[in-house]
Amino acid sequence: MILFVCTGNTCRSPMAEALFLHRMGKNTKWNAASAGIYAPMGSPASDNAISALLELKIDLTGHQSKPLTPELIGHVEMIVAMTEAHRHHILDLFPEVGNRVFLINSFGTSKVPADVSDPFGGSLNTYKRTRDEIDRALSDLILFIRTGKQ
Repeated sequence: MILFVCTGNTCRSPMAEALFLHRMGKNTKWNAASAGIYAPMGSPASDNAISALLELKIDLTGHQSKPLTPELIGHVEMIVAMTEAHRHHILDLFPEVGNRVFLINSFGTSKVPADVSDPFGGSLNTYKRTRDEIDRALSDLILFIRTGKQ
């Protein structure tokens, strides 16, 4: 399982989880989940995140946020953070998972990792740009896991 992590688990990481599952389809051994470093339990995805994914016929309306916990961390093969600050925070809390924590934009051929900006509170167009950035990064992540370069 891959765990996507952002701050509040209402925008970036739920979009990454849903996009990943949509792209991988039903016939895969990979599953995905998402969590937030400072997420409360049970908040819905933001309205603009829902709208941005509905445009691609992906339904995020049932999403409920969850915090990052030791139990959740213990059940995943890869942890994919949206920003370098998230990655560092995860490593500070759970140093034992160091070899399983990656930045979402670190899988491309350029190897120039970059943060995915938080669209929280932004316009629908901001959310669409974030969605598209995550989707591009997922192409490289999916290639990485399919070629077994973990």
